[in-house]
Amino acid sequence: MTFDRKIKIAPSILSADFANFGQEIQAIEDQGCDWVHVDVMDGHFVPNLTFGPATCKAIRPHIKTVMDVHLMIAPVDPYIDAFAEAGADIITAHIEAGPHIHRTLQAIRATEKKAGLAINPGTPAEALAPVLDLVDLVCVMTVNPGFGGQKFIHPQIDKVRSLRAMIGDRPIHIEIDGGITPETAPLVAAAGADVLVAGSGVFSGGSVAKPEVYGKNIAAIRAAAEAAQ
Repeated sequence: MTFDRKIKIAPSILSADFANFGQEIQAIEDQGCDWVHVDVMDGHFVPNLTFGPATCKAIRPHIKTVMDVHLMIAPVDPYIDAFAEAGADIITAHIEAGPHIHRTLQAIRATEKKAGLAINPGTPAEALAPVLDLVDLVCVMTVNPGFGGQKFIHPQIDKVRSLRAMIGDRPIHIEIDGGITPETAPLVAAAGADVLVAGSGVFSGGSVAKPEVYGKNIAAIRAAAEAAQ
């Protein structure tokens, strides 16, 4: 992976057809997505249960772009190696998921994967300052994690601006996860985000039989974001 601040669209397969992941991934990649976002939830750190390393390993051969794995689990450390071995390109942990985030980030980097750090809506941007030099990506949650299709929390835009200023010229992506649409994409892009996770915003109305809808949704989000960047 090479670093740049061009807008990247990362559809969340949480909104895809669970019985048809291979074709769904091919469809969104053929329709122009940049990354594939995999939301891992444990029913403990967040109130939902989704995928584990076995699912990630199974879908890895279908992903030709970037496999962006977002761990909404606690504890994190015992599972890092499994997700690395499953083929993740980026492994993102939550700062709220444990008391030793520095150790967690070191463990991710030790696998030679990109290290991401996610932050919930109730956590201030300043909490990330001591460990920014250990991360390749900051994921700002613009909904409370656990479920797709939630409404965008607008005050998080100020957090994105703060993080953009804190990061400066360091090669760190700012990813936004939650409520991304053509209406919200330009708001976060203008604030400094460059990776936009969209679930229902990409998959709504489409299917593997109608992949052009995915393409239309991806293009609309990208165009809105790029116009504001």
